[in-house]
Amino acid sequence: MPETSYRKPLPRINELSGPHWEGLKRHELLIQRCIACGKHWFPPSHRCPACLSIEYEWAPVSGKAHLWSWIHMWQRYYPAFEAEIPYNVAYVELEEGVRMMTNLVDVDLEDLRCDMPLEPVFEDVTADVTLLKFRPAQS
Repeated sequence: MPETSYRKPLPRINELSGPHWEGLKRHELLIQRCIACGKHWFPPSHRCPACLSIEYEWAPVSGKAHLWSWIHMWQRYYPAFEAEIPYNVAYVELEEGVRMMTNLVDVDLEDLRCDMPLEPVFEDVTADVTLLKFRPAQS
């Protein structure tokens, strides 16, 4: 997919967040896990938010989640989103306790419910960037 075909804002990938984005390109969700205490966290950080250890690894997780909160976005902040208004901006909680901001796909706005089970969707938007979104769990 040519880089110019995707018009929405893209993440700024850096040395710290790089492993997360590389995992998404392989359709694998990786988040940091503390080697000392086992806590998972996101967004990426150089230290565990629980015990402050600097020893961590990038661990694969299932992506199973539930909807924690959401809003319906009616304001056009970027022209590239205008055709999708209203769209959702969701906060999901992974089984591991990590919360992430994302979008939900394959669901109508009026069907969104707190705690609805979700599964990951990997959207390859450019050759270098895959976005993580979620949809209602099919199980």
